[in-house]
Amino acid sequence: MKFDSLSNQVIGCALEVHKHLGPGLPESTYEQCLAHELSSVGISFQLQKPLPVEYKGLMLECGYRIDVLIEDQLIVELKSVNTLLPIHEAQILTYMKLGNIKTGLLINFNTVRLKDGIKRFVL
Repeated sequence: MKFDSLSNQVIGCALEVHKHLGPGLPESTYEQCLAHELSSVGISFQLQKPLPVEYKGLMLECGYRIDVLIEDQLIVELKSVNTLLPIHEAQILTYMKLGNIKTGLLINFNTVRLKDGIKRFVL
């Protein structure tokens, strides 16, 4: 599968974080380190971006947050779990639909080889 340039850059930043930290740390640690890497290569992003739900014409704040929103066009959902489950995939797909964002990356840092913990989604 060929990834777009932005996804490739973000994956490169995630690989750098994983190379230095390895698996086994909390998701929040990887999030902060990824933010540092993104900043160092000049990629704009927002951490913990609130994601309201539109319901019957109302915008409701339900507590959903995108882990990392990259340049308003790529959702990155971070995990540090033993195994990615279908619910994790459903979560990022729902966030992509709610946010009208066409591309998403689900990255599980709790793997020996990070490439085994990366999934890309396109709506």
